[in-house]
Amino acid sequence: MEDIILGFLGNNAVFLLLFVFLVVVVLAGVRIVPQSDKFVVERFGRLRSVLGPGINFIVPFLDRVAHKISILERQLPTNRQDAITSDNVLVQVESSVFYRIIEPEKTVYRIRDIDAAIMTTVVGIVRSELGTLELDQVQSNRGQLIERIQSSLEKVVDDWGIEVTRAEILDVNLDDATRAAMMQQLNAERARRAQVTEAEGSKRSVELNADAQLYAAEQLAKARRIEADAEAYATEVVAVAIKENGVEAAQYQVALKQVEALSEVAQGAGKQTVLLPTAALDAFGDAFKLLKGRT
Repeated sequence: MEDIILGFLGNNAVFLLLFVFLVVVVLAGVRIVPQSDKFVVERFGRLRSVLGPGINFIVPFLDRVAHKISILERQLPTNRQDAITSDNVLVQVESSVFYRIIEPEKTVYRIRDIDAAIMTTVVGIVRSELGTLELDQVQSNRGQLIERIQSSLEKVVDDWGIEVTRAEILDVNLDDATRAAMMQQLNAERARRAQVTEAEGSKRSVELNADAQLYAAEQLAKARRIEADAEAYATEVVAVAIKENGVEAAQYQVALKQVEALSEVAQGAGKQTVLLPTAALDAFGDAFKLLKGRT
């Protein structure tokens, strides 16, 4: 058996070597790139191509994969740095940057340590941008500050083949003295707003009270006008009656008023006995006579 195998190998050694060589060539010429990576291929030390995700072919023994670059988004470590605002306030800023590599050939051949380069660039940009703003503007316009930092950073790192996806200002810290001064200013502002609110409330109360008094006066004036209209109407009716019926109508009206007055006196509380003068009795008689004459 061994002789047969040795004889077969001896007769077909060339073919076997050729087959092994072909397998090695195929394996060396095929590169499968993951979806999250890109491969930088060199030929004799020079850039040949950049392989994207999937199956790729290279020239065996001439080309080689020199760099395997991840294109996933990356986050730089949180960077803490000191900066001075335009109103000479020392602040400590915490910032972070997110980026991803989109052109690996630039990243590989133009910059050695991309993370350190970006962090150094961020430090300079943050200090420059904060130097143009006052402390109050830094606190209130943080979104605009972040946009300006990201825009400036994108212009600088464009030659490095990366894309800055997001820049963040995580926190702006102050020293104890500045923080105490800001708290005093904040408390004073709160007290001022409270006083303004109280004054506005008092003013509104006075306005509402005046409106209520004005409304009451208007309603009273309307009531008086209605009463005056009623009196005028009654007077007009009496005048017409006097004009048509003469003095008897006037005497009847006067007698009727006297009777109504005496009725009100008799209905008073605690007055069971009412003394009437003779003239009052005569008024009753006159009223009945006039009424009888009218009917």
